[in-house]
Amino acid sequence: MMFESIKEEIKDFKKIVFVTGAGISQESGIPTFRGKDGLWRNYDAMKLATIDAFYEDPKLVWEWYNERRSNIFSASPNQGHIAIAELEKYTDVTILTQNIDGLHQKAGSSHVLELHGSIMKIKCTVCEFHDEIMTEFSEIPPLCKCGNILRPDVVWFGESLPQDVWKNAMILASQCDLMIIAGTSLVVSPANTLPIYAKQNNAVLIEINPEKTEMSSEMDLILRNTSANVLPEFVSLFKEN
Repeated sequence: MMFESIKEEIKDFKKIVFVTGAGISQESGIPTFRGKDGLWRNYDAMKLATIDAFYEDPKLVWEWYNERRSNIFSASPNQGHIAIAELEKYTDVTILTQNIDGLHQKAGSSHVLELHGSIMKIKCTVCEFHDEIMTEFSEIPPLCKCGNILRPDVVWFGESLPQDVWKNAMILASQCDLMIIAGTSLVVSPANTLPIYAKQNNAVLIEINPEKTEMSSEMDLILRNTSANVLPEFVSLFKEN
């Protein structure tokens, strides 16, 4: 029984916040930036996801995003995503995700804050145009009606998070009584500070990750496993109560 140590507290958790990262989507076939998955056509994905790379070679960055979009559009939520969505039937659940793939929403979760934007959304590099576009672009890089280049509406390395989203995320993190950190290495700032806000509210912190993370020492419970393996069992505890 993985959750034995908190089984008695389950009924007391009224507000649960999930902080999710690339690990939860990896099980749906979406590559992560770090480690062996971080290469695309011999380019370092970490270096492609920057504004500098985009302005240097927008065609190259868009080819990568077009491929990622196509991969993400065809991906399905896994048991981890589905379990989080199901948990809404029993308690108050919010997801603060670093993922841009929309899989939480596809699984049926209704309270999702996308800290790093969404790959479905596109915006102009100059004018106010933004839209959700679910088809591949035939013209690379795609151009706005105003004649300037369109870009994915995602947060690249070195860019700041949308302020309204981040403000809400901090509030939600500091109000929860349980935070589950699933599939994120907690190395990307400022999302990696969210567990600190939860801790200040004396929330219980659970880490679900096959690897050790930067904040493992702060956790109340660590499960060295994947979200798809662990979260269905967590939801079953709520069904029992």
